[in-house]
Amino acid sequence: MTHWLSDSALERLRAAADSPDLTGTRYRLVDKLGQGGMGGVFRAEDTALNRQIAMKVINLPDPAGDWSARLLQEAHIIAKLEHPAIVPVHDAGVLPDGRPYYTMKLVQGKRLDEHIAIVQNVPDRLRIFLRICDAVAFAHANGVLHRDLKPGNVMVGPFGEVLVMDWGLSKLIGAPESKSRLAQPQVPGTSAQSGGTAHGTVMGTLGYMAPEQTRGESLDARADVYSLGAILQFLLKDSSPIPRPLAAIRKQAMTVDRVERYPAVQDLATDVSHFLDGLPVSAYPEGPLTRSWRWLVRNRVWILLLLAYLVTRALLIFFRPR
Repeated sequence: MTHWLSDSALERLRAAADSPDLTGTRYRLVDKLGQGGMGGVFRAEDTALNRQIAMKVINLPDPAGDWSARLLQEAHIIAKLEHPAIVPVHDAGVLPDGRPYYTMKLVQGKRLDEHIAIVQNVPDRLRIFLRICDAVAFAHANGVLHRDLKPGNVMVGPFGEVLVMDWGLSKLIGAPESKSRLAQPQVPGTSAQSGGTAHGTVMGTLGYMAPEQTRGESLDARADVYSLGAILQFLLKDSSPIPRPLAAIRKQAMTVDRVERYPAVQDLATDVSHFLDGLPVSAYPEGPLTRSWRWLVRNRVWILLLLAYLVTRALLIFFRPR
């Protein structure tokens, strides 16, 4: 006699098979938070320290060990990036069921693509962008490329803290490109798209990858600069009209030819900071009239005070008793 399992029973079986075996560890499983490209992310309780943490665990077939190696590489890379805008790693190892894992701070908040709906002010959006740039510049200074920067990989916490997440595709600058087919470009709402090249598989998210990244070429810091330019474009998409200097910054960050891009994240951040401060930006050369007007605007307080002084002096001279 055939017995059919209900959909809910099948779902429970899948969840049980997917859940990590924490037997004999210091961790107690609470629930599943989400699914990444190569592993699930779970909420767990660290019973030794009495706190909740996030745990990332491989949950794909991995006979060659490629996924396991990449997960542990991700943990090691994040562990060397001690920065307020990068989530710290607490622990890493192998579970009793043989799957590698690492634990990290449990992040509360919203993804940037969700949070931005309540940030209508362009300067406030740009300040968030600068904090993203700061984290990426720090990673580059420590020899790490992110390679998957996008609004969905940035979290904004309840107190305004900005965190750059998901370093699963990160790599050390100058390290050889992997030739194993570990990941493929993702388009939101669609399945993965293949894109292997002689240098290895294309990894990243379409729309945010630099052109050289889509071709599977070797990458440097300018690939992340392009992705940051795409994030800037996302932050400005409902701002019309976009000020010309800001549009020029976005354009230079996303130039197809990487030689013409900002050479470093800090150069991009400097131009955005200058725009916020009312200063000239390198991406937008100004004529003499524009420079004069900018000088007048920047020094308007002193100019008004000087004019008030001159007018007062003129009135005193004119009405002085003769």
